[in-house]
Amino acid sequence: METEPRLTSFSHGAGCACKLGPAQLQEVLGGMGSAAAPPELLVGTETGDDAAVYRLNEHQAVVATLDFFTPIVDDPYDWGRIAATNALSDIYAMGATPLFALNIAAWPVEDLPLSMLGEVLRGGRDVASAAGIPVAGGHTITDPEPKYGMVAIGMVHPDRLTRNSSVPPGATLVLTKPLGLGMISTAIKAGTASPEMIQTAVDVMTTLNRDAALAAAEVGAEAVTDVTGFGLLGHLHMMLAASGVAATVDAAAVPFIGGVVALARAGVAAGGTVRNRAFVDPFVGWGDLDEPEQLLLADAQTSGGLIIATTDPGGLQGALAARGVPGAVIGATSGEGPAGRITVRGTITGA
Repeated sequence: METEPRLTSFSHGAGCACKLGPAQLQEVLGGMGSAAAPPELLVGTETGDDAAVYRLNEHQAVVATLDFFTPIVDDPYDWGRIAATNALSDIYAMGATPLFALNIAAWPVEDLPLSMLGEVLRGGRDVASAAGIPVAGGHTITDPEPKYGMVAIGMVHPDRLTRNSSVPPGATLVLTKPLGLGMISTAIKAGTASPEMIQTAVDVMTTLNRDAALAAAEVGAEAVTDVTGFGLLGHLHMMLAASGVAATVDAAAVPFIGGVVALARAGVAAGGTVRNRAFVDPFVGWGDLDEPEQLLLADAQTSGGLIIATTDPGGLQGALAARGVPGAVIGATSGEGPAGRITVRGTITGA
């Protein structure tokens, strides 16, 4: 009996690991020069924030983002759910409420059945429904490599916007999802990930960051960003550099999905993770971490959690716990040291 080909066999890089590396993106954008922007554009490209924000009036600002990627799992329905959750994460990271979404899809019509694309779109629709919004349309093209994602549109009061560029000195850094998704997606592509590991990864990647964002808003968290393709340290570095502060990270406090440390020590790492590690290396004091441990902190995530910077860590922990959201205190910020500098202390343990 003929079996359908695995979705991940069509992917050159799984999930957010397929995106341009941070150094490559800086090279491209740096070569374009700057363009004049109206005062209504509250957030553009300057700080590498999670979404664009445009003020409509004194009480409303529209938040817009776009995210799509190649298959990260072989189940098309799960891929659709993961991509939709990932796209909506940028809306939540800005403190906004999503309004609607649009699909973006590329499909190898000669190689994969259209029924499989239907399952991808169904997964995206079901996540949008869970978030309380419609999928209002979209755009498709034919392509030898399948790709799927969403435009997500949201709304926020300008005074309640959460940026990545407003981290104060003396803030506590809290991470709301475990790391390791890039390494697991690499193992999935290679056919070596266990069913249990795959299910755990899917569960993490399809958990909306809505409740984490609500907890951050409840305590007035000073800054928020989500952890995706540039990895924990890549997104944290951008956050710190934009805010003019440095940070210390406790490696032993960073949560990882079970089995991921063993994958790292076995040399399982996405190309995006290797690029991330090279990008952050000039800005990071690695302490006692060896190379596999460094790659774990640079691992390219897909639909990862939020990094929340707060001066009320007790209040945030309580707000997260009340919503059933985990929150690991992974470090703190400081006004001393070059902006964007990260000092890593401790070591990573686990299997």
